[in-house]
Amino acid sequence: MKAMVYNSYGPPDVVHLAEVAKPVPRDTEILIRIRATSVTSGDWRARSLEMPKGFGLLGRLVFGIFGPRQPILGTELAGVVETVGSAVTRFAAGDEVFAFPGAAFGSHAEYRTMPEDGLVALKPANLSFEEAAALSFGGTTVLGSLRDKIGIKAGDKVLVVGASGGVGTAAVQIAKHLGAEVTGVTSTANLELVRSIGASRAIDYTLEDFAMSGESWDVIVDTTGTAPFSRCEPVLAPGGRLLVILGSFAQVAGIGRPSKASGKSVIAGVVKISAADLHDLAEMATTGAYRPVIDRSYPLEHAAEAHAYVDTGRKRGNVILTVD
Repeated sequence: MKAMVYNSYGPPDVVHLAEVAKPVPRDTEILIRIRATSVTSGDWRARSLEMPKGFGLLGRLVFGIFGPRQPILGTELAGVVETVGSAVTRFAAGDEVFAFPGAAFGSHAEYRTMPEDGLVALKPANLSFEEAAALSFGGTTVLGSLRDKIGIKAGDKVLVVGASGGVGTAAVQIAKHLGAEVTGVTSTANLELVRSIGASRAIDYTLEDFAMSGESWDVIVDTTGTAPFSRCEPVLAPGGRLLVILGSFAQVAGIGRPSKASGKSVIAGVVKISAADLHDLAEMATTGAYRPVIDRSYPLEHAAEAHAYVDTGRKRGNVILTVD
C-alpha cells in the first residue's frame, strides 16, 4: 500500500511516498480503508522534534532516540471498514468509521488496523470523511479536560487563547456546548471565524492584550503556550482555573503554580481518552454542536506540502490529507 513515511527528523521534505506492507487484521481488529486523515501539531512535533521548553530529551525518548520509531505519521483518520477479524462483533465490512490512533500514529497511509474495542467509532452521517478525520485530535484534547478536570458548568466565562487552531476551534465549540460563555483570542484575519463557531466575543491579540483588559474569566484555556499563570492570574476570577494545553516542562511539573490559599489553580497533563469520548464527539457532531473546521486539503502524496503549511503556524482549524 502507499504511505507517507519519514526516516529522519527534520523539515517537511523528510516526508516522502513509499510502498509498505498492507496490514492484516488480527482476530479482534478491523482493517480500515482510509479516506481522509489530518496533519496536526502532533505530527509536526514528531517530525521536527521541536518540543516545548524542557521536553527536548523526552521527545527523543518518545519518538525514537536515533530516528523515528514509527515511520508513518497521522494521529487520526476516517474511512470505511474493509475487512474484520474473526472475533469482531461491533463492526462490519462497509461501516464508515473514524478513529484515533493518537501517539501510535500510522494514519498517513491507505490502510490501518484498529482494535474493535479501541478508539474507533461510527462516522456521523452528516460529516464528510474530511471533517470526520479531524474530529478526534482537537476534540479529545479538550473534552476530558473541560468536562471532567475543569468541570465547566453553565454560565462559566471561558477564554480560549489560540481560538482559531485545530485545538482552539474544538475548545470554543465544546465549551459552548457545555454551557459556557466563550471568548476567543485570535488574529485579525480569524475574528469572524471564531465568532461563527460560537464565541460570543473575539479578541484581536494584535490590538488588545487580554491580560490587560480588566475583565475576568472563570477558565482560561491556553492552546498556544503564551499564557502562563503569571500572566493570567490578574484576569482569573476567584476560584479560576488555567487549563494548559500547550506548556513548558516547568508548567507540567507544577513549578510556578499558585498557592492553595489563592483559590486559583493550573491544570495540565494528559487526559485518559476512551472510546466513549469518541462516541460523545460523534453525538455532538450529529447534533451540530461540534463541527471540525477545515482549512485546506491535500492529496496524500502531497503530505510534505501540508506539513510545510502547518509549519507556518497560520492554519485555521485543521489540515487534511485525502486518500484516493
